[in-house]
Amino acid sequence: MKNAEIVIIGGGVVGASVAYHLTQRGIKDVLILESEPVQGRGSTGKATGGFRAQFETEININLSLYSIDFFREWEIDCGYDPRGYLFFATTDAQLEYLKRNVEKQKQLGVRDVESVDPATIGEIVPGMNCDDITGGSFGKQDGFINPLAVMRGFTEKALANGARIEFGCRALGIETAGSRVSAINTESGKIECDSVVLCTGALAKDLAATAGIALPVEPQRRQIVWARTRKPLPPELPMVIDIGTGFHFRPAIEFSVDRTTASAKRVHPSFESRGAASEVLFAYPDPNEPSSARTDFEDSFIEKVYDRAKKRAQFLFESEVVREKCRAGLYENTPDHHAILGGCEIDGLYLANGFSGHGVMHSPATGRAIAETILDGKSTFLDVSSLSIDRFARGELLHETAFI
Repeated sequence: MKNAEIVIIGGGVVGASVAYHLTQRGIKDVLILESEPVQGRGSTGKATGGFRAQFETEININLSLYSIDFFREWEIDCGYDPRGYLFFATTDAQLEYLKRNVEKQKQLGVRDVESVDPATIGEIVPGMNCDDITGGSFGKQDGFINPLAVMRGFTEKALANGARIEFGCRALGIETAGSRVSAINTESGKIECDSVVLCTGALAKDLAATAGIALPVEPQRRQIVWARTRKPLPPELPMVIDIGTGFHFRPAIEFSVDRTTASAKRVHPSFESRGAASEVLFAYPDPNEPSSARTDFEDSFIEKVYDRAKKRAQFLFESEVVREKCRAGLYENTPDHHAILGGCEIDGLYLANGFSGHGVMHSPATGRAIAETILDGKSTFLDVSSLSIDRFARGELLHETAFI
């Protein structure tokens, strides 16, 4: 039997951030359980690495503001690249929605975000069909980041501060004594502990159930097409998103692994970001995709995406699919597409789940919020109480249209 003060189940970017922020506060007896032989095989490794402050709700905007500043100022090279996010509308109602969001974002401190007209959109993305576009919003401080480098940075700092990580250690259940956490059962045996942080992404629901917690998180497959255009992409192409359908495209960036520098402890290999000037990612949230844990890529999805690309930009429609780089990963969706952060009715059990595609971009704020909740009783740098699991029982769901 092993012991640890705090056990973090899940070694992806969220779990690594929690470990980092706990150890930054001086807590050394922190154990990360990673079910795979190495980190980065779950949602973190499948992420496309976008970050943005262009959200509808105050909590998402504030999570982004903190996290973007963290990435910008961090001593770790995490591939921070503020290329921008461009949302475009094709109806007057959609445009008014974006305009309201821009005003709210500015009020909360978002810099360099503005409403844009169709002519400006055409200048930002040369070759894009703007005939049906009524306008949009553009955030210059939004952009791209390397998810694996972020995870590695958090992990290495946490380990240097005294945390431990166990690979190939799959958690099977959470034991409680009365209404308090007492241990974790794993394939390798039992681990007694004082606190548990559940960071297992789209598959967290079953583990939470072993402690008697009904966690409203469902997995859903998200597929991404990787293609090569005939000519180089427009310089400084941002993320481009149709607010009405969720169809989006952006420059493709490959987060590769240099295994020659992997440590003997398998903490993490080094990662590089590579992208070609003519490679692009595009996708959309298929409304017919059921809840499931499937991560296989279906060729039929390519046709669906190209049907949308044909209308939007000739350089997208004429691109050639790079089939070996197309992929699918899992979103972890809650009923209101907002994260669940904080404690629950089981003392010592903390939840960091349901990010609905925003786990990487919000990982700095998430890690600090959970660390402060554990150590101080609540998150003091930012009020995250609106993300409590209790909001579902109270009927206080949040509303966010701009998720993709």
